[in-house]
Amino acid sequence: MQERILIVEDEEKIARFIELELSFEGYVVEKASDGRTGLALAQEKHFDLIALDLMLPGLNGLEVLRRIRQTSSVPIILLTARDSTMDKVSGLDAGANDYITKPFAIEELLARIRAVLRNQGKTHENEKAPSNILAVEDLRINLDSREVQVGDTLIELTKKEFDLLAHLMENKGMVLSREVLLDSVWGYDFIGESNAVDVYIRYLRAKLEVPFDKKFIRTIRGVGYVIRDE
Repeated sequence: MQERILIVEDEEKIARFIELELSFEGYVVEKASDGRTGLALAQEKHFDLIALDLMLPGLNGLEVLRRIRQTSSVPIILLTARDSTMDKVSGLDAGANDYITKPFAIEELLARIRAVLRNQGKTHENEKAPSNILAVEDLRINLDSREVQVGDTLIELTKKEFDLLAHLMENKGMVLSREVLLDSVWGYDFIGESNAVDVYIRYLRAKLEVPFDKKFIRTIRGVGYVIRDE
């Protein structure tokens, strides 16, 4: 299921730019250009995250945040042109999950959104499932029994394939470089082909993705690999 994000931002160019970038990343986006409209949308609809500007017409962002927190724990990232410590502290004390100061690089905002959603997902998983079960969409692995399933189908993996998959899933949403994966899964003293990670990623895709027409492991060109929910 696509995650829904509400942008509450009165600067139309900024709001539109964020909307386009988030939509490109696969999020469903709605916008509000003033505090009262943003508050009404937040109270009437379900969102997985809200990006909330502090300086808004009608009702300022801090008051919108306080009112949302009276009834909802939806993750909120503050967008602020103010770089003062007190503004940030006030926002965090009022219940914001994070903040980012304008002007910001869109890559940083996207990373913060992923981090907040990931933490929120981990909270829900801890409430619903044993910690030895890791899941992304319909891919599930049991760290104790070392069983791997796609849907109802059990998949047989080698020890190294399982270790690589488990490390990616334990760091769901984080882009891991080949060097990090090599060190974490094969060990610092590994001596062998430098493309071992790429080879084993191909093995995993052949077993987990191709037969089921799925795409769990994503390549971030020039960086590494990541597993994340769509």
